[in-house]
Amino acid sequence: MGQTLFRNFRMLDPERDEIVDGFELLVEGERIREVSDRPIKADGADAVDCGGRTLMPGLIDSHVHVMLSEVFIRQLENVPLTLATARSIALMGATLDRGFTTVRDTGGADWGLKAAVDQGLVPGPRLFIAGRALGPTGGHSDGRRRTDSGPTCYCCNAMAFTMRVADGIPEVRKAVREEMRQGCDHVKIMMSGGVASPFDPLDSMQYSPGEVEAAVEEAEAFGRYVCAHAYTPEAITRAAKSGVRTIEHGNLIDDASAKLMAENGMFLIANLIAYYAMRERAADFGMPAEMLEKNEMVIDGGLRSLEICKRAGVPVAYGTDLLGQLQVDQGREFEIRSQVLSPMEIIRSATLIGAQVVRREGKLGCLRPDAYADLLVIDGDPLKDLSLFKKHETHLSAIMKGGRFHKNTLG
Repeated sequence: MGQTLFRNFRMLDPERDEIVDGFELLVEGERIREVSDRPIKADGADAVDCGGRTLMPGLIDSHVHVMLSEVFIRQLENVPLTLATARSIALMGATLDRGFTTVRDTGGADWGLKAAVDQGLVPGPRLFIAGRALGPTGGHSDGRRRTDSGPTCYCCNAMAFTMRVADGIPEVRKAVREEMRQGCDHVKIMMSGGVASPFDPLDSMQYSPGEVEAAVEEAEAFGRYVCAHAYTPEAITRAAKSGVRTIEHGNLIDDASAKLMAENGMFLIANLIAYYAMRERAADFGMPAEMLEKNEMVIDGGLRSLEICKRAGVPVAYGTDLLGQLQVDQGREFEIRSQVLSPMEIIRSATLIGAQVVRREGKLGCLRPDAYADLLVIDGDPLKDLSLFKKHETHLSAIMKGGRFHKNTLG
């Protein structure tokens, strides 16, 4: 196996409280073999002089949609699956360019895309997939017009390929079992209204307790878990009481529902940049006024949700949930969160906590021996300037995923 020896860097280890000097790091194959504060002897290794730059783990975005290549999702009705896949490949490559070496897709990506990345056929981050997001008739997974009737064929409609309607306990069980058969890492369900869906109010209660419990039971039978789209305290509480593991969004969370999440060992995956980006530019890409009105109802709660979860002891992972052309703003989430959290807290949300969410502690988001060699070399100090993460073209000097360079300007 080939070896790469990184020298002359400042180490940003999210398991420490500050950047440290004087370390070397040896990669062998796809893993980190050694991290030492003494010179590492590795005859034959390819030496990389980082020039005093910052070395840190690759980033983890715990809420993405690599198949949703349109801001106004309904426009995917006119996109065949072949074109949607090609667009997804471009989006995944751009995500890796931004330093996100791992992503958790919460609706759309399937085992084929995951296998294409794993087999090296296309460049992209390692994928943890949900397959099709599940929801009830009229809910956040139901994008049909009021004049539509019956199910939509998803073989030639990219939007339908990313989501599915399932009503009642038997249908939910079958739908979850199908996603498990398709190799999903987690199951996404809808428990409240959403911004990008046409007819459901944000405070609507969607899946019932029985349906949620059925989804959880079937996912756990496969060693998987359920993540829930939920904004309101009522929806979050129902999810917590029914065995859901992660809450997506959670902008309107209150102290009581956060306390319940903490007691149940749950995670919140916040994604504040999505709302700011939609406010700024979604109308330019066709998102209608009624959806943007719902966006205004949740945008102000985003920062408050971080404060509430911090008080309650709920771990909050880094997520973005950006649609289509807005995905270029993926790195802006760091700066938005800095209004209420420290730089190291935010970086941990995109490394250590993200690894916990995807159940790869010690293997992703860290600089431990035997962890995957997912590494970034940054020109600058992220603890002093979080905007470096959105300046990836000029400030990301090297990106390594699984021991292979995706980008290397260090010579």
